[in-house]
Amino acid sequence: MPFISSSSDLATWIIAISILVSTVLSILAFLGIAQGLQVRIWRNQIEAKLRVLESYRNTVRDEARKKLEKLGAHNPDEVVNTVIEYFVIEPVSIEPIDIIKRLEKVLRTEEERIEDIVSRSLPKDVSDVDKKNIVTLLAIANVLNTLYKFVRHILLLGIKTKNAMLVAQLWMMMPFYMRIAKAYFDAAKIINKGIPIGDAAGPLAAYKLMKMLRLEAGPKEVVKDTMYSVHSFEERRVIIVKARGPGSTVGRPGEAVEKIVNEELEGNIAAIITVDAALKMEGEETGSIAEGTGVAMGDPGPEKIRIERVAVAHGAQLYAIAIKMSLEEAITAIKKEIVDGVEKAVDRVKKLILETTKPGDTVIVVGVGNTLGVAQ
Repeated sequence: MPFISSSSDLATWIIAISILVSTVLSILAFLGIAQGLQVRIWRNQIEAKLRVLESYRNTVRDEARKKLEKLGAHNPDEVVNTVIEYFVIEPVSIEPIDIIKRLEKVLRTEEERIEDIVSRSLPKDVSDVDKKNIVTLLAIANVLNTLYKFVRHILLLGIKTKNAMLVAQLWMMMPFYMRIAKAYFDAAKIINKGIPIGDAAGPLAAYKLMKMLRLEAGPKEVVKDTMYSVHSFEERRVIIVKARGPGSTVGRPGEAVEKIVNEELEGNIAAIITVDAALKMEGEETGSIAEGTGVAMGDPGPEKIRIERVAVAHGAQLYAIAIKMSLEEAITAIKKEIVDGVEKAVDRVKKLILETTKPGDTVIVVGVGNTLGVAQ
């Protein structure tokens, strides 16, 4: 009996304490105090990650400035400060007429302006490869700076307006933002050293094909930063297009294909095959490949639509080979799995040429992507 009484008293105390805690929490929630404590916790965690973002941005900015100084730039701070805050205003989309041409104009102006800013600050004897790499490094600094300012803006806006939901949403998105930031931060180190990145899978596939097939002409530059060479393969003529390496650039593959087909082939084209890196879904293997139809290209529109239009105009088939990888793998040092995937993609391209064309046909193969560290 004493034991039973003791157990009953303990259970009563536990229930009483539970009711008391629940009552206190309910009062705190009713008064908004609990929510305020939660917002403070979220704020502290976001601010901790914001400091990491700031360190990423500052580190890459300093690396870019040091690189400019090493190359002999006379105004490295001015160049970095200008490019890191550079922005692009999208053309009006409510009126779709000629929007592709207007978008292309905006993007080309941005590209040429930043390259001009960098070129003007450097001695004339600096190589084009170094110029391309520093432009890409500055572009990464711009991305990290933009991401840092965006996160800071949302946090301060949420605190200023006492909007707990806004702070909560930012807190929930921080792991994704930090993942992106870390990927770009790691990419800056690779770009600075000129090491091929995962996104170079397309150009690497083109390079391997260039070395594998019998050369007839080239390689030579057809448009700005874009090369092509002519090869023969099983009685077919194969024209291989890639960005001019080994500097960091994606070239102008769409304009190159358009010019080759219209001016050099006079519309005599059977198929256009694009090979590019593609973001994998979680669970997919790095370096796995997939075949599809269309133009494999992460371009905002102007380059991709040139290939689509020229294919429609001349009745060419559009085939695509995708090499799967994550965002981090795409912008950091190329992995063995991706190189293995490139080998598979090359074999698939050769098989595709044999299966979809006949002897005497002309095929264009485009290695799409950043050709950093990949020559021709």
